[in-house]
Amino acid sequence: MSSNVTPNEPVITSYAQAPARTVTAGGVTYAYRELGPKGGIPVVFFVHLAATLDNWDPRIIDPVAKGRHVITFDNRGVGASTGQVPDSVEAMADDAYAFISALGFDTIDVFSFSLGGFIAQALVVKHPELVRKLVLTGTGPKGGKDIEKVARVTYWDILRATLTRSDPKEFLFFNRNPTGKAAARAFVNRLGERTVDRDAKIKTKAFQTQLKAIKKWGRSTPDDLSKVTHPTLIANGDNDRMVPSVLSGDLHRRIKGSELIIYPDSGHGGIFQYHEEFAPVAVEFLGR
Repeated sequence: MSSNVTPNEPVITSYAQAPARTVTAGGVTYAYRELGPKGGIPVVFFVHLAATLDNWDPRIIDPVAKGRHVITFDNRGVGASTGQVPDSVEAMADDAYAFISALGFDTIDVFSFSLGGFIAQALVVKHPELVRKLVLTGTGPKGGKDIEKVARVTYWDILRATLTRSDPKEFLFFNRNPTGKAAARAFVNRLGERTVDRDAKIKTKAFQTQLKAIKKWGRSTPDDLSKVTHPTLIANGDNDRMVPSVLSGDLHRRIKGSELIIYPDSGHGGIFQYHEEFAPVAVEFLGR
């Protein structure tokens, strides 16, 4: 493990300043960042479609990193990680497992968003002993209704964003009303807070392969989530156009004892729009 920390070194709790690191496993070099106090069970963040290390909202990461060792990473073939993007969610989960094992962890908490939530579910189904707690946001179960339509919605919104010279996430993650538009701009601005050592953008081919994997996930037979006994927190906005909000309720019903939060007047990025309310809830859940 790459912990060259001297005892009196100050703990970094700002994602904008988190050092970029790499670890190699199975011939793939994974890019990751870590922050927060070392020791204890780390919280590993699983990111969304087309996203790199630069796509995490610091208003979600920083509060968690105040008290926990936080790790964000690029899956194989994404951003600064080497190799090719796999064309199935299950293979992405295998890569995540290889990455976590290479860092030497045998127990983690998982914070996931969107595609990251699919990968997190696949990981928990395959390696239930690895995960202690699970946060699933803006996501849905394998074989969930309309997940395979994500590609269509995504391409349409990328087109709309291109025509208005804005970030596609403003369309994909937020409602197009005054509240949503303001939240979208604030979110995109926060993603720009890190000014040094930024990640490589995702390549078009990698993005298209991720979409293929999502389509396959949406068309597959559902996993038996009744086996998931981990404490689970599920959250979304009430108007998610990418991974329909009803799927959060579906997950909640399938995972016994899970907690569900649906934020009003918000979309796929509900947790980012409501970060002031959501971050303390996530911190409390993970710290329980």
